[in-house]
Amino acid sequence: MQKEGKYIYCIIETKQERNFGSIGIGGQGNEVLTIGYDDLSMVVSSYPLTRITANKDNMLTHQKIIEQVMQEFDGVLPVRFGTIASGADEVRNLLDRRCREFKTALRDMDHKIELGVKSIWTNMEAIFDEIVQENETIRNLKRTIEKQGCEDTQAKMSVGRLVKQALDKKKQKQAEELVNRLKRIAVEYKLNDTIGDEMFMNAAFLTDKGREKEFDNIMDDLSDQFKEMARFLYTGPLPVFNFVNIVIYPEEWEK
Repeated sequence: MQKEGKYIYCIIETKQERNFGSIGIGGQGNEVLTIGYDDLSMVVSSYPLTRITANKDNMLTHQKIIEQVMQEFDGVLPVRFGTIASGADEVRNLLDRRCREFKTALRDMDHKIELGVKSIWTNMEAIFDEIVQENETIRNLKRTIEKQGCEDTQAKMSVGRLVKQALDKKKQKQAEELVNRLKRIAVEYKLNDTIGDEMFMNAAFLTDKGREKEFDNIMDDLSDQFKEMARFLYTGPLPVFNFVNIVIYPEEWEK
């Protein structure tokens, strides 16, 4: 039988014991509760001392539990997915040894939320037409290929490379325009990798809870302004994963 450990979701500042319900990761109905030391606590649930599978269900459960904790606490430090301590004693030991670090991070993240914005072009044909019109080298190469009326593979590859470079520059320019609008409301922001040709921005913004409505208003304005060419995937409030990196190497894995 596998030894049971404590799966760690996040860290909060409280002396009070809390039970958030039988919603623990793994689908076994394990209770999510706090284990504290002094005025710090880790939110945990029971889980076998083994590597946890990083699938969609487990990762979503991890995030949803942290979001539930955020509804009651203004300062929440998310812990990296898959962190399992050997037991309650190790949890308390971690809180004791890294007390100053955790309290500093909690102070920095107090009343902070993360808002995610992904921007996606909806008419790529129009975007590629703009690139051709804006780039004389690409236009000339395309004319040469059309005049020759043959399958010039090398020329087509050259056009493809130039178009990719131009698309990347266009993405960067468009993302900068949006970020300049949104960062006025944010404490900090982070640009993450985009996926595919259509996505031109994938950003996270660290924002004070009290300014969320202002951010919403700017997003509404952007949606109206770009409605003919782009759509936005706007999510939040989210745990501050992009701005806090609490990494814990439990004793059990260090042996």
